[in-house]
Amino acid sequence: MKTILRKNQTVLFQGDSITDCERVKDDKTSLGVGYAHIVASIFPLMFPSLDIRFVNRGINGNRVIDLLNRYEEDFREIQPDFLSVLIGINDTWHDSQNPTGAKAYEEDYSLLLEKIKKDMPDCKIMIMEPFLINSFPDYMILRDGLDPKIQIARKLAMKYADYYLPLDGIFAKAAAEEFSYIELAADGVHPTAAGHSIIAGEYLKVIGR
Repeated sequence: MKTILRKNQTVLFQGDSITDCERVKDDKTSLGVGYAHIVASIFPLMFPSLDIRFVNRGINGNRVIDLLNRYEEDFREIQPDFLSVLIGINDTWHDSQNPTGAKAYEEDYSLLLEKIKKDMPDCKIMIMEPFLINSFPDYMILRDGLDPKIQIARKLAMKYADYYLPLDGIFAKAAAEEFSYIELAADGVHPTAAGHSIIAGEYLKVIGR
């Protein structure tokens, strides 16, 4: 079994509430109870000698502009060797109150990635696709705002990222083959334990090749 990580490296999880998932903000070692916690719990069992440091800096409600605004403290100061970013649903979720158009999303996300590449050129980047699960049909109107952002995430991954996790497609496949929508995310946005396990499993496939 091989991994893309090396001994004593740092993995940083970044994003919104899906990544945050009840982490204790005053405890810098807290990983929450979602996919970040699952990955950090299972990886040492797969590679016990590597002593990888896992850091979660996801924050509830964040949009891409928020990641950009807290770049110095929550990206650059940590100096990760591997960084994953899952962002985009709040840029769509809050459209009615504080719109984030596709152009602004792409510009801010591009600037964030440019900073990472400049300041941390050796850091491996994984962009995680924002997603929406058809658990709550009334929310499917969000597709009009989210789908262009998914396409932007894919385009930016081709330019800036080393790895890409197509979560919208992964969840669509899971719903078609094994799970009901409700079993994956009761509100279509925030994954259940099963949903987080799917994300974690795909994440481990990337870092634990």
